[in-house]
Amino acid sequence: MANYDQERLHQTRVGARADMSIDQGLRSYMLSVYNYMAGALALTGLVAYFAFTTATVETAQGLGLTSFGETLYTSPLRWVVMLAPLGFILVLSFGIQKLSLSATQALFWAFAGVMGLSLSSIFLVYTGQSITTTFFVTAAAFGSLSLYGYTTKRDLTGMGSFLIMGLFGIIIAMVVNIFLQSSALQFAISVLGVLIFAGLTAYDTQRIKGMYYEADSAVVAGKKAVMGALSLYLDFINMFLFLLRFMGSQRG
Repeated sequence: MANYDQERLHQTRVGARADMSIDQGLRSYMLSVYNYMAGALALTGLVAYFAFTTATVETAQGLGLTSFGETLYTSPLRWVVMLAPLGFILVLSFGIQKLSLSATQALFWAFAGVMGLSLSSIFLVYTGQSITTTFFVTAAAFGSLSLYGYTTKRDLTGMGSFLIMGLFGIIIAMVVNIFLQSSALQFAISVLGVLIFAGLTAYDTQRIKGMYYEADSAVVAGKKAVMGALSLYLDFINMFLFLLRFMGSQRG
């Protein structure tokens, strides 16, 4: 009986050490995801602000464009800048198996920088103060939703599938509204956009957490962290842009 108890105690200790190892590994993995995401947001913000200040100049009539600004915002190059982030996403999503970890990281940081160029135009439309306020509101909402997704025991897979279908619906509605120019439809799209990306934040956090596997090599774990950060980054940026339509104060 004593030997049996000692064996059970030994197994319990071994199991506890294994669980602790998994918990530490998961925390390290998720911290890596959030670090990548935070770094990408910081890079995007810095590039966006630098591009805006370089592209504009104060005049008696208001903001004017420098030669760089005219190239960035009014020439055909603007379409390249607008569509380039999508190209990076496609390369990362479909080429991740063939890419090395260093190439994956380089593409991720390049994507964040190009997104900064693309998003710099929001400074032409909204005041800097309202952009800053909306950013911090988005950060607070994102943090709460991501924490929920990380800690909840509820399976969010069903909700995620529904939200993804809703996302495709919003994209179609946005394309249709290009021709309709309906303010009511635009308002509905903005409301649904905030709600969908709020839900996707929780769903993606749980999905990324579920991707962790203790036996992954450093390269595989690193790629998973980058791709997880990309998902959360896109959730944050889109929620921020939809919120900005409500909270942003336009330049006079």
